Amino acid sequence: MDSKIEKPRLRPLDTATMSAGCKEILKRIPGDALKGEFAPVNVLGTLMYNPGTLETFLDYWVTSKLKMGLTVREQELVILRMAVHYRCNYVWKHHVPVAIEFGVTDDQLAAVKEFPLPHLFGAREEALLILTDELVTERDIRDEIYEKYHGHLHDSELVDLISLVSQYVFFSLANNALRVEVEPAFKDIAGL
Repeated sequence: MDSKIEKPRLRPLDTATMSAGCKEILKRIPGDALKGEFAPVNVLGTLMYNPGTLETFLDYWVTSKLKMGLTVREQELVILRMAVHYRCNYVWKHHVPVAIEFGVTDDQLAAVKEFPLPHLFGAREEALLILTDELVTERDIRDEIYEKYHGHLHDSELVDLISLVSQYVFFSLANNALRVEVEPAFKDIAGL
């Protein structure tokens, strides 16, 4: 997808004009890799075309990330898998630094791109990634997959996983459909 450069469908608005409420919400994002020069300003600036939806979504997104039973590392592995499923370089490039910040190795980054998933993860992380695959490809979880993997998660964490997957369906589709351009700070991160 890196070789296919397309013009953004909406010019991102200046995130400096984002509401004070949105700016406060974004300060709560865990870790540093989505802040400063790595902030996703182009997607946020694009979503600013509907400020009411943006602020409501950001509050849900950040609050749920902080309250999930899934660790940040686990969340990042799921997010990267979603980027692969949706062929979304914007999500991929933004979340590689976050994943690295929270301990994902180069071998694991490569493995997240593979189908079927290689056995490079612990049982819980493998369960999260396989269940993510199910949610994307089946739009459900088949009984045999549920029986095999649900024991690695608490019931609340299964709900968290579904929530996280749904958030990155939105982010991936928004970035792809609106042709959101990846910021220059990410030029050296290999795409999908």
